[in-house]
Amino acid sequence: MTAPLETETHVQREPARRRLPSWLLGSGVIAVAMGVMNVATYGFTILAARLLGPSEYGALAAVMGLLMVVSVLSLGLQATGARRVAASPGDLDRIESEVLAASYRSAVVLAVVCLAAVPAITLTLRLDTWLTAAFLAVAALPVTVMGGQGGILQGERRWLPLAGIYLTTGLGRIAFGAAGLLLWRDSLGAMVGVAVGAFVPVLVGWAALRHPDRTTGRGPVPRAPRMRSRTSWARGGVFREVAHNSHALLAFFALSNADVLIARGVLDDHQAGLYAGGLILAKAVLFLPQFVVVVAFPSMAAAGTRRAGHLKALGLVLAIGAVATVGAYVLAGLAVTFVGGSAYAELHDLIWAFAAIGTLLSMIQLMVYGVVARQSQRAVYVLWGALLVLAACAPLLDSPVALLATVAAVETTVLLVLLVFSLRRRTPSPPADVPGKTTV
Repeated sequence: MTAPLETETHVQREPARRRLPSWLLGSGVIAVAMGVMNVATYGFTILAARLLGPSEYGALAAVMGLLMVVSVLSLGLQATGARRVAASPGDLDRIESEVLAASYRSAVVLAVVCLAAVPAITLTLRLDTWLTAAFLAVAALPVTVMGGQGGILQGERRWLPLAGIYLTTGLGRIAFGAAGLLLWRDSLGAMVGVAVGAFVPVLVGWAALRHPDRTTGRGPVPRAPRMRSRTSWARGGVFREVAHNSHALLAFFALSNADVLIARGVLDDHQAGLYAGGLILAKAVLFLPQFVVVVAFPSMAAAGTRRAGHLKALGLVLAIGAVATVGAYVLAGLAVTFVGGSAYAELHDLIWAFAAIGTLLSMIQLMVYGVVARQSQRAVYVLWGALLVLAACAPLLDSPVALLATVAAVETTVLLVLLVFSLRRRTPSPPADVPGKTTV
């Protein structure tokens, strides 16, 4: 699963490989980097919950939930780049050029769309100022570009520079986000810091893809003719695949963030803030085993992969989540301290349930990436159906307990249905417009 691609770039980087420890060049560095990223990201979240209190933090959590939904385009670009490179490593230069071009164009379009939606976001989330929503649009720009960069590195299995992107994603958020919080002590200050910090990993990705070691001896990078790009768009090229992948991931992130938006709409500010605080733990458990997805995806996307590997990855995710859930139940007081301290003491008896929700979401996330790897269309609608069920139940929910129970029931059903799809899966198909297809 973690063996490097046997391509020309791999051979040319061999001297550098001998100078560095094997764990630093293998997939293990991804687990370390993503661990640091998650700690830093949730360090910012915990700091925000403590400094802002339940009511103000509820507003910030809702905006950050929207940022996660908006970032699905970045994840779609990353999945597209990784899948195409893994399926056709011999055509790296053309794929890289197309994915990066798609990333830049998509980032600009998404930022403009987010700016146009600022008045609606401000009104719907009851924000104190429209500037908070405006900085959501600013953050969307670098986050989207980073997706294309990360996808190319992931497909090549260049774990060290990809780890650098993940590392600076977390460190950028905690450094600049904390500065914004300490300077302004409100959700606007937090969003300013988040937006500024989002540019840091883009610089790392740019440096990794422009490094001389990648191009030495490879000759000039071929440029695809303009007509080729139009044909790719019409016949299922990069943009079409990005649209499909983003659609699948949008469905997942919409489902995984719907509850915080529902809480903001149907519960009072205090209860919504408590629920948002509990979701800090849920999201921590969701992203804790994310390194499994990152490392497994290139192999899932390559032709001829076995179903057993997918199920083993799912079992690993379940094991990590189960340990976290049991830990939250046994150490409930510590878990409440983790999410925000004494202001969230009412969550003591429920905190383990948020960890369980995070476990369900992390397993669903792996299943969704399996859907992306095999380019399945029908499975995505299971997620949208679940979202409609949650929306239909929303008016009937009048407490955090009722919302938690409904979310758990819906997500368990989604997981079981996606598991059935996975057991019936077909061999992933390589990109339709890539000539001379090869396998990893």
